This record gives sequence, structure tokens and C-alpha cells, in this order.
Amino acid sequence: MKALDSQWRTSSRSGGNGACVEARYADHATQVRDSKDRQGPVLVFGPGQWIEFIKGVRAGAVGA
Repeated sequence: MKALDSQWRTSSRSGGNGACVEARYADHATQVRDSKDRQGPVLVFGPGQWIEFIKGVRAGAVGA
């Protein structure tokens, strides 16, 4: 994600079934939300937290 990109994005790898998350970079943090519940809660990750989260996902340590 670009550092100044505040628009919500869905991964190009997401399927068309609506079971996706959206992410954006805003206020010096990565924000993540459920694409089916756009008014619902937003997870906020600081820069270091986001990197560690992605590492965990790639390593299979974070379940679906």
C-alpha cells in the first residue's frame, strides 16, 4: 500500500464471494475492516505491528 493512500482497498487475490477484508493506510497506521460490514469495527495496526501480522499470515500462524 502506498504511504499516503487513504482509500479502502481489497486484495486482487480476493474471491468474488464477498468474504474479504479491506485495508488502507491512514493516520500513520494500517486499518483493516470486513468488506461485508463497512460500518463495523476497524482493526488498527502500527507500522511494526502490521509487518509482524503479515509475517504471521504468510507463515500460517494466523488462521482464517
